[in-house]
Amino acid sequence: MADDRRLLLVEDDVLIGMMLVDMLDALDFPEPAQATTNEEALAILDREPIAGALVDINLGEEKGWPIADALAARGIPFAFTSGGGDVIPPAHADRRLVTKPFRISDIEATLADLLS
Repeated sequence: MADDRRLLLVEDDVLIGMMLVDMLDALDFPEPAQATTNEEALAILDREPIAGALVDINLGEEKGWPIADALAARGIPFAFTSGGGDVIPPAHADRRLVTKPFRISDIEATLADLLS
């Protein structure tokens, strides 16, 4: 049976991604779907049910805006993650932003807010 709290993590830094997976495990979330690029994340959204997402704004040379647009169009709640200094486009200005370095309390509060 699929867990209705499965998240999508979009993060291009492998170590940060692993840390987020560990945090989600500690918070008793199921193993998340993971992507490192817009293309990978959009493919996951096309094939899997996702309850919510954490989307890194900076994915190597690209920005996570196409993922944000796709999540919004599907009505899937999400928050942005960033190392800082990013300007969120007006279409997503109301989205929560979690800044690095992550604290488990911030991740927990963000997910409680997203999935409530």
